[in-house]
Amino acid sequence: MTMQLQDKSEAKHLDIAVQGMDCANCSAKIERNLNKLEGVEAAVNLATERASIYFDPSKIATKDVLASISKSGYTPVTDTLTLAIEGMTCANCVRRIENKLGKLEGVLEASVNLATEQARVTYVPSSVNLKTIKETVEKAGYGAEELELHSKNVENAKKEHEDDLRRAAITASLLAAPLFVFEMIPMLIPGGMMWRDSLIPHPVMVGIGFVLATLVMFWPGWRFQKLGWQALLNASPDMNSLVMLGSSAAYLYSVVATFLPWLLPEGTRSVYYEAAAMIVALILLGRWLEARSKGRAGDAIKKLLSLQAKTARVKRGEAFTEVAINEVAIGDLIQVRPGEKIPLDGVLNSGQSYIDASMITGEPVPVLKQEGDSVVGGTVNTTGSFTFKVTKIGAETTLAQIIKMVEDAQGSKAPIQAIADRVVAIFVPVILGISLLTFILWLILGPSPALNYALVNAVAVLLIACPCAMGLATPISIMVGSAKAAEIGTLFRTGEALQSLKNSSLIAFDKTGTLTKGRPELTDISILKGQDENDVLALVASAESASEHPIARAIVEAAQKRGLELSDPESFEAVPGFGLAATVKGKRLEVGADRYMTRLGHTVPQHELSDEGKTPLFAAIDGELVAIFGVADSLKEGSRETIQTLHEQGLKVAMITGDNRRTAEAIAKDLGIDTVLAEVLPGGKVDAIKNLQKEHKVAFVGDGINDAPALAQADVGLAIGTGTDIAIEAADVILMSGDLRGVPNALALSRATLNNIKQNLFWAFVYNTVLIPVAAGILYPGFGILLSPILAAAAMGLSDLFVIGNAMRLRSFRAPMAEAPKARIGPSLAN
Repeated sequence: MTMQLQDKSEAKHLDIAVQGMDCANCSAKIERNLNKLEGVEAAVNLATERASIYFDPSKIATKDVLASISKSGYTPVTDTLTLAIEGMTCANCVRRIENKLGKLEGVLEASVNLATEQARVTYVPSSVNLKTIKETVEKAGYGAEELELHSKNVENAKKEHEDDLRRAAITASLLAAPLFVFEMIPMLIPGGMMWRDSLIPHPVMVGIGFVLATLVMFWPGWRFQKLGWQALLNASPDMNSLVMLGSSAAYLYSVVATFLPWLLPEGTRSVYYEAAAMIVALILLGRWLEARSKGRAGDAIKKLLSLQAKTARVKRGEAFTEVAINEVAIGDLIQVRPGEKIPLDGVLNSGQSYIDASMITGEPVPVLKQEGDSVVGGTVNTTGSFTFKVTKIGAETTLAQIIKMVEDAQGSKAPIQAIADRVVAIFVPVILGISLLTFILWLILGPSPALNYALVNAVAVLLIACPCAMGLATPISIMVGSAKAAEIGTLFRTGEALQSLKNSSLIAFDKTGTLTKGRPELTDISILKGQDENDVLALVASAESASEHPIARAIVEAAQKRGLELSDPESFEAVPGFGLAATVKGKRLEVGADRYMTRLGHTVPQHELSDEGKTPLFAAIDGELVAIFGVADSLKEGSRETIQTLHEQGLKVAMITGDNRRTAEAIAKDLGIDTVLAEVLPGGKVDAIKNLQKEHKVAFVGDGINDAPALAQADVGLAIGTGTDIAIEAADVILMSGDLRGVPNALALSRATLNNIKQNLFWAFVYNTVLIPVAAGILYPGFGILLSPILAAAAMGLSDLFVIGNAMRLRSFRAPMAEAPKARIGPSLAN
């Protein structure tokens, strides 16, 4: 790599689909060539067929980045847009528009036609969008309207690639079938060759073999010739090179034996047309089946994409009008009828209904949404009719963010993949060396005709080798695993998070809002001095009314329920981690935890609140301790079962809280938590995580703003999907439904995925380690066993299919814990 980007936040990011990758060497070659460019850092994923590229635009342009992919022999997928241009009068207008569009980052080509008054723009969708292109034309002084959008998008590109492989495989199979029937089958039957020669004389069969094999090699098999030679000339041989060399060796040897037999020694003038044709046919068949399987592995993304609405019923004037989704703006009012899909994210403006969000959150039962609640695009309105105000559009919607996160996770590399990457990097050159050594040894030491034996075994080595299985082992499992996670309401940001969660030995939970509902209630008031309870409560509630803390809200709500009159505090000061100081009606109040009272010099009286799992709150008025309040935050449904399941999975569980130790230990005893870190100030959560990390790999589960640093410090951060945006941004894993039972489910899926990867890697390494020596002829001296090149080609294709098929088993993963089958009132996602 010429340059490792120091700060990716300042670099441009290009995420683009790439066509034509057939094996791990293909992706490795593209990645290697991209990383040779100055100012570029790239990762190419074979399973998702995408390249994630960060580059410094001051050192290299998008066109040059894509040119590197093209020079490597592969096709970056782009979109083509046709615009109708208004206001052009001469060739200078054409030149002006072309120059303006050509300078846009992400525009690869702009061609403007004066006669038709159209502009055809080829661009990279992830770098520039339709709106920017149109605005650029308009700023140049011309009108621009979308005439046609040719969406050669990723799914279309994959479908085209699959269809192309299908046609090539069928064509090659039909051409190779006569050779299989009249050359290979008779070899397996005693007297079969004599019978065949009586029907078709040997010279005629050789001629037929030449014609059919030539058609196979240079028609459906031309891709191997083209890409294989190109890779060799670029000094980066890949799987296509192995197939090209193997099939070409058999074909060219046969051509020489047919037309220039005097160049070969007597007894070695055999032909292998059937081998050359069958090799190409079988490998094309394997690649077609592989493409189909990889397509099914990506079904989750297709399902998510299918949730996106195409139109919305938007209020225009006094009526609601059906408009295209890309014409909707933030602030628009949208009407949704029963049974319809909610088109975008927003807030309910009028009406109410039960919303089925199962396809996004994994929650099985519809959730009641009322005025003021958030709704999410892609979810389904089940009963009532309502209107909502749009708050997010385009790439900012929850569904778009989910799709992006799943795609990012599928496109990222897990650390375990590094082993396979190192092997794949040298695999093909090593195989070429082994094949050459096999040829030389058989030529020198083999029985007569030594040249035939040498050719057959060298070709078998080339064809049996399978770097694809190693290259696919990790990304295909990550792809299916992360997609399955999305189905059960869990989003992994990266493949590394998927692996790291599996390695966790301790799960640490924030208490408030995570293990508990985060909606505490006032349960006890104990007056220490001879004052009226309501008067004290009114003063304390008035002071707490300026605070956003959940306990403060509980006290305020209790006072309001009693009908007490509250006053605005004359002064207010929050004391982080301790409490508050305020002045209400001329009285000085300090309200907070026992440590706050101790700091103020008060003697804290004995009480039983902490032993009952309640949070004690003390109030001092004009320097005198006057009251103790008991506040309880009820546990979330499923908390106990979640802790129990985590223990069954072999993990330790810790709880981090700002509560005093007695309260914290009472809650921990109730839940069965192993380790309690109590009286932790908001800024101390990171230190608490660091202490736990001295003995464990720590996963931390939180939901609040003050959890964000701890989520980032932990080996894996898990954010509750109903929590704050800041916590979600800091997390590695997001539990969309907000149900804690998603934690053991995510852990179980992480373990299943990593086990699946290990199985794939084990198969890939064992396959190559065992069968390459067999193909080279190691069993011949002792057992007389040789591997036919045709069987070698079939085995190579089956090896890829085994890896993909094994990864597909993750689609049947069953979560160990079922989430709560009940509706919830109010906001449930992305509030």
